[in-house]
Amino acid sequence: MAISTAFNNLGKTVMHWVDETGALAIFLGRSLLKVFHYRQPPFIIQQLYYIGAKSIHIVALVGLFTGMVLGLQLYYALTRVGSTGLIGMVIVIALVRELGPVLTAIMITARAGSSMATEIGIQRMSEQIDALHTMRIDSIGYLVSPRLTACIISFPLLTALFDLIGILGGYISSVFMLGLNGGNYFYGVRTSLDINDITGGFIKAIVFGIIVCTVCCFQGYFTHMRSDGHGAKSVGLSTTSAVVISCVLILVADYVITALIL
Repeated sequence: MAISTAFNNLGKTVMHWVDETGALAIFLGRSLLKVFHYRQPPFIIQQLYYIGAKSIHIVALVGLFTGMVLGLQLYYALTRVGSTGLIGMVIVIALVRELGPVLTAIMITARAGSSMATEIGIQRMSEQIDALHTMRIDSIGYLVSPRLTACIISFPLLTALFDLIGILGGYISSVFMLGLNGGNYFYGVRTSLDINDITGGFIKAIVFGIIVCTVCCFQGYFTHMRSDGHGAKSVGLSTTSAVVISCVLILVADYVITALIL
């Protein structure tokens, strides 16, 4: 009896996961269909400002201190083996390949992704989305597609900013604070970085942007269908789920893309 119940619960979990994955894929497909609609540019610009421009400060700040911490840690670690000249090389590879795209995506998820889920969730609970359907307006094209386009554009640009500020942060901590030769630092940066590293980082940023926007908008759009809460509570739970799921999928996608690229 216990074994039957366990298999029954496992089956329900698997079916729920398959159902959610399929719904998410359809949601993404419908969003992509409206990306190139001729009425989208004004809404895209508005979302670019909110998702991209207003995230510059937090991305730059996190990038600066990430680079500074890397510089400190690597200096003391490489001093033990007499290889402090490799600090610039290790910092730029770590930032461009991994830390830049991942930390940028997580920061945008925390700042803009949570806001997207909450805003769309409130619109759903206040029946504003139902009003759009009444006026024969495609709610997904109106609410989601501009955000998706803005994320696809913003994530690579903010990732590049994170990388540049992170390299500067590593220079500040290792050269200004610890006395490493600045020429050796930038020589390592210049010689270790190639176009494949940059391309791989941008591919990750674009994939992360699609993941974050799709998951956050999906959670907000279907917040009224949650079985674990109603009203304001369901909006809060949808926002929490959006951030947690996005962060987990970012790390999973990072591993998968890294395994395919390397």
